[in-house]
Amino acid sequence: MSLPGDSPVMKSSMPRQLPAPARSLADVFSRSLLSFQNSSSNLQILCTAGPTEQQHHGAAPTQGDDQPAPLSPRSRPRTLIVLDSSFNPPTRAHLRMATSAIHDLTHTHGQPLGTLRLLLLLSVNNADKGVKPAAFDKRLAMMWAFARDVQHSFRGVHEDEDDGQGLASVGGPPQASAGAGETPLHVDLALAKMPYFHEKSAALAGLDFYKGTNDGAGETEQVFLAGYDTLIRIFNPKYYGPQAESATQLASPESSPMWKALGPFFGRAKLRVIMRTGDEWGNEEQQRAYLEGLLKAEGLGTGLVSKGLGSRIEMVDGRKAGEDVISSTLARAAAKARDGDRLGLMVTAGVRWWIEQEDLYTEP
Repeated sequence: MSLPGDSPVMKSSMPRQLPAPARSLADVFSRSLLSFQNSSSNLQILCTAGPTEQQHHGAAPTQGDDQPAPLSPRSRPRTLIVLDSSFNPPTRAHLRMATSAIHDLTHTHGQPLGTLRLLLLLSVNNADKGVKPAAFDKRLAMMWAFARDVQHSFRGVHEDEDDGQGLASVGGPPQASAGAGETPLHVDLALAKMPYFHEKSAALAGLDFYKGTNDGAGETEQVFLAGYDTLIRIFNPKYYGPQAESATQLASPESSPMWKALGPFFGRAKLRVIMRTGDEWGNEEQQRAYLEGLLKAEGLGTGLVSKGLGSRIEMVDGRKAGEDVISSTLARAAAKARDGDRLGLMVTAGVRWWIEQEDLYTEP
């Protein structure tokens, strides 16, 4: 599918005039962001990409896209898949993370698509990353486009049929067609003020939004998607305050600030870790060995192993040997160089449209 004004090299040096639906959508996200930042809420569901959005296959927003609203499920979801990222910008690597998790649940474990939700979560206070180079409202617009692209991938149609850059080109899962009568995938967008997974997990568990109007028995299991680098940060004690403040804490790891945070987190959530092989993090064997060593570590492993934490962390393959590296850093570099072909390898059609229209990531 060709985008308006597509060319191998992005020539524009100024943001283009947004079409009316896109301008309206951008205004909605700007107002929503300001309202959230000025509120006392720590986490808020902004909107839901539901069945109506699934019918749209183009890159640019259209009428119907311009007034997004939250859509609470009628029944409590069995699984909430959380893709927590800076989305700066969302990339095809993010697409693969989300679709592979959904595919494993629906195809490998037989869970109906209608019993899960995907949440795209953006923190306005990130533990390690700042606001630059794209403002949060611009990221929300790209996340909305990305949500539609995720949905589109589960309709059995690649969003970029003419350039071959659909899921198959990045080693994505087989496409799941939405059959007759099947509940379409709903994708929620949310903002959070807390930087850490365990805080976000607790806030999500306390939301009425996911309880549904026909609140049934059972709890929603959260599945947080993360890269291998995030796994390392999650188990870094520096993010949990002073450690081993007393002899009691030294003798009982479960009383440490880190375990007090992670214990409840892993009680309600699983962690699906996408390995990053071929870079500074080592190969697959080394990354799996890190997790095994972590679970057995003296002063930490006793509590982790005894509580079966190993079953709450899943390590899955990331980029295959020979595949192109895809990252937000490389996407920003392609946008800065105005290399449209390279950018198309990094991001989906809808995200690319926003980057080009708003001339994002081109400033020094």
